[in-house]
Amino acid sequence: MYVFDTSTFTQLFRSYYPDRFPTLWQHFDRLVDAGNVTSTREVRREIEDGPVRALTEWAGRNTDLFPAPTSDEARFVSRIFQVTRFQQVIEQRKLLKGGKNADPFLIARAQTISGMVVTMESEPPNGVKIPNICRHFGINCTSLEGFMEREDWQF
Repeated sequence: MYVFDTSTFTQLFRSYYPDRFPTLWQHFDRLVDAGNVTSTREVRREIEDGPVRALTEWAGRNTDLFPAPTSDEARFVSRIFQVTRFQQVIEQRKLLKGGKNADPFLIARAQTISGMVVTMESEPPNGVKIPNICRHFGINCTSLEGFMEREDWQF
């Protein structure tokens, strides 16, 4: 199961227009229909505030992909916040973004469903990006390209 970040959805919709990449979208839609792609309510909130109208409309038609956090996910978010360096940066970014930050919820969802986070964020040494937090907790994480490679997509 893949847990998509806002950045990944945004990249997908900005770079791979459905009219120009119909085969990619057929593959992606199959994964969505099979229940192999998910995200979080917090990602949907970020999408709704984002600049990509087609993505906002798509998210509105696919609300099941963006569930509210479960109690297990909420407990795992608490575990993330127990790590001081993650807590400080997540809170700082939350303030800078006007109160929205899906990252801990995204990571918690992946952990509780044994999924893989798909994000466009890099993993800087000693950083506090999604891949760094995933590595700290032993959660699988990949990029959009890595996701496509895992699915063996070739166009």
